[in-house]
Parts: sequence; structure tokens; C-alpha cells
Amino acid sequence: MMSIPLKLPTEYWSNFTVLQRDIEYIQNYLFETETPQTTQELTAVLVEECIRIERETQREEQLASGDFYLPQETYQIGQNLLFPSLALKKGQVTAVRPGNNPELGTFDVIEVRFDDGTTRSFAASLAHHKLNHPVEEAFDPETDVSSILSLYGDSIAHKLDVALEGDDSLVRIAGAWFPKALLVDINAGHLNLAEAILEMNGGEPLTTTALMEQVELPRTSNPKLTEFSMNYALQEDGRFDEVGPTGEVLWCLRRLEPEEVQNIPAVLKYNPVDYDRSILNSQMLALEAQLDDELSETDQKPTKTDEVTITLTYPHWRTGTLPVSLRVRSFFPTAIESPRIRFTLVDGKTGEKMPAWVVREYGYVSGLRKWYEKQKLIPGAYIVVRRSKTPGEVIVEAKTHRPNRDWVRTVLAGSDGGLVFALLKHEISCEYNERMAVVVPSVDAVDAAFSQKSRQPLQKLVREMLQKLSGLTPQGHVHAEELYSAVNILRRVPPAPLLATLAASKDFTHVGDLHYRLAEMELEEE
Repeated sequence: MMSIPLKLPTEYWSNFTVLQRDIEYIQNYLFETETPQTTQELTAVLVEECIRIERETQREEQLASGDFYLPQETYQIGQNLLFPSLALKKGQVTAVRPGNNPELGTFDVIEVRFDDGTTRSFAASLAHHKLNHPVEEAFDPETDVSSILSLYGDSIAHKLDVALEGDDSLVRIAGAWFPKALLVDINAGHLNLAEAILEMNGGEPLTTTALMEQVELPRTSNPKLTEFSMNYALQEDGRFDEVGPTGEVLWCLRRLEPEEVQNIPAVLKYNPVDYDRSILNSQMLALEAQLDDELSETDQKPTKTDEVTITLTYPHWRTGTLPVSLRVRSFFPTAIESPRIRFTLVDGKTGEKMPAWVVREYGYVSGLRKWYEKQKLIPGAYIVVRRSKTPGEVIVEAKTHRPNRDWVRTVLAGSDGGLVFALLKHEISCEYNERMAVVVPSVDAVDAAFSQKSRQPLQKLVREMLQKLSGLTPQGHVHAEELYSAVNILRRVPPAPLLATLAASKDFTHVGDLHYRLAEMELEEE
């Protein structure tokens, strides 16, 4: 069969839509291969099939308007022809006469009139001619699978994902799809045994292979199918949690996961506040991006880097967590189907490895409590987060030094059940952000104040914190970053709602460079 160049509309791949025929083709493909396939793998398969369909459709349309010209064929007057060597130009045979060239032997010459009115002569009934061979299709990025995937693969994969999720005949485990009808039967006994094995492992996750080695499963000719079926059965049972990073399947008993992994700690829980984002100026937006709050809605794209320094806020210090902010999000393992992901943190100084969890839904990493205590960190301490070359690992490093006595803002229990701030000397062993650093002598006192104050209106809390912090400076001015740090001790609030409160309320006066004071202080001075 002759190969001809395929012409597709310019926007064919950018406007690609997954049709029902595509879903049916994927279903049949998975049934035939009997091998689970990821969305990316199926995207490549679908692109190839779409090119085949479009090429076949185009060929049929072209053949309906004429035969392909080949010098070896014999043609009749009135016959319509397509000329591949002339970009499929169409013409009609108007005359046929014997050719005259002793070197070529017996052949015919046909006269062809093209649709544009021009006429040309061509050889026919000529056995030996280079045009008798099928035309080799030139490289075309519009129909080259690797080029298409490079340019449009992510977009097509997303559309295919959405379409496959709506197909009840398919199931997805760890990013791979497979027909539900082909799954091996995994019964309650198998799952009970898997639960016992994981419990004996003390809450540590195990791979599917490790579980299968101890669970007697039905023998099949396709081990991958058995493994996939086991994964599906575990996924459908609420006792089990798939916690592996992308490309790795790990199973854990949900009830054995740390409490702060199963449920978001109270001090990290944000009760959304309505605010007008349009009133935030460029300085406020820059501060929002700088603060690395996992709840921020900033759309500023971070600079690509392999290392980020984060300031540890009180809520994360209290819970032994770390924010998965926009700047470090790409450092941490993710998996589309796994709300909780188990991975390893590595101390950048000592190489010590620590089990940790990414809680994707709420945007934090859990598992650093003991490390914070060992490093003697305080809220406001600097932590370096570094990308690791080892999959499933992230490097963290505390900027520590020999203890020295510094004047640091200290939070103490107030007589009204709230908190008061004082500048006191403490032995500090870490580098810290002076505007956000606090020493907390009594966590219990802060917890009690949190229980009492966390539900009060944001404006009232900001006013209260500003009033208490202003007494620590001669001018009575407080920077928005200091307010953010202090307010988050008693109520979890991302930067934008707090900054919008400062901008919108007449209670606060901006005195420059994001420093604020109470408006009533202005009146008192007058």
C-alpha cells in the first residue's frame, strides 16, 4: 500500500477531544494486552491510533476522487489520477499513445489535464521506474508521535484521564488502568491476612510484592495481573491506604498512621475568611509569596531552584510539620490517587533518615517533631529544604550554631486567658527570622489560649495582636510579617486575608513599608 503524507488541521492536537470510539479502542487494547497501562502510555497508544484513523480516512477520500499514478500501470482516456509526487495533484487522462525510446523498451505516454488547466505528459505501462515504488513519507511533527507527545502530551493525557474516570468498566491503581472484568478474585480471607501482615510490620508500609509473598493468591499466567488485582482489592477496602510516591505502590494500615497524618491538627486547620484580594498591593503580594504559606493563593511562579530556605511558623513548629508551599512543592513526592504519601526526609548535615508523610489535601509534611526538638529550633527558625537526587527522598537542614543569648520576642500567658509578648533573653542555637521568631516557654499555656481565642473575628484578633506587639517598639509600629507570625499562634490564617484586613479596616494605619499602627494611637498623639 502506498504511503502518502497526512494533512491534519493546524489545531487538530491542541483542540483534541476524546471520543467514544477512543474509549472503546482503549478498552479493547487493554483486553488484548492484559497489562495495566498508565495514562501516559495509553496517550501514546491513542495518538498512534488517531493518526492511523485520520490517514485511512484521508486515503479513502483521495481514492474516491481518483487512482494513484504509478508508471507501471496502464491507463484509459477519461481516467482520474492522483499524483503523489506532485502533492496529490488531480488530473484526467486525455490521450494515450505509444512511447518512443529504444532504451526504455515498450511503454505508453499519457496526456493528463490537471484541474488548474495545465497539461503534462507521463509514462505508463513502464515496468522499471523509481516512481513505481511507494512514496516514503517525510518526517512531519504534526504526525510524529514523539513530537506530538512533547507538544500536546500533557493536555491529551489530562483529557484522556477525565474520560477514563467516567468509564465504569476500567479501574485505576497507582496511575495504571485495567479492565475490571479481567481482575483476579481476591477474597476477604486474603485481605484479612494482608491486614495481619501489615499490623505485624508495626505500621511500616509494605510493597504489594512483599504482601503477596505471604498471602496465597490464585495462580495465573500473568503475575502483573495478579498484582494489579491485589492492589485494586486493597484500594477498595477502607482498612488499607496506598501511600507510595509516584511510580511506587506502598500499603499501610490507615489506623496505624500517625494522628497528624490521619487528621489535620487543630492549629493547622484554616476556617476560610471572605476577603477582597484585589485590594492587595504589590508589596503585599510579594510578602505573600515570600512567606511560603501552604494555604496561599498566590499565582506568582517561583524561580526554578534545587534549594529553598523556609521560615518555620508556630503552627508547623507545634505540630512537627513543614508547609508544602509553592516554592517547594516540586521537591516532594506526589501521587494523584494518594492523599497521604510516605517518603523519607534526610538530614543534610548528618545524613540521618527520617520517615515522613506528605498530606496532600492540606499541603503539609508530617514527621519532623523529634528533629525540631533535637535541633533545638524555635518558631521563626530557618530551615533549608533541598531537592534530592534519590527518588522518594527530600533533604532538610537546620541552620544551627553554638548557643548564644539573644533578646527574642517571648510569648507568655496573659491574665485574660490570652497571650502577652515580652522581649526576654534566651539561649538560641539556630539562625532565625527576627520578625517571626518567638520563644514559647509553655506550650500548654499557648494551647489554652488557642482554645479560647481561635474562633474570634479576624479583625478583632489582628487588632489585639497589633496592640500587644506595638508595646515592644518605641515607635509602636508593627510589620505585617510580625503580625502574621503572632496571629498564627492563636488562629491559622494565610497571609492574604490578614493583609486584606489591614488594608480594608480603618482600625489600622499604614505608616510605610508594610508597617502598621493602631489608628487610635494616631488620635491619642494628636
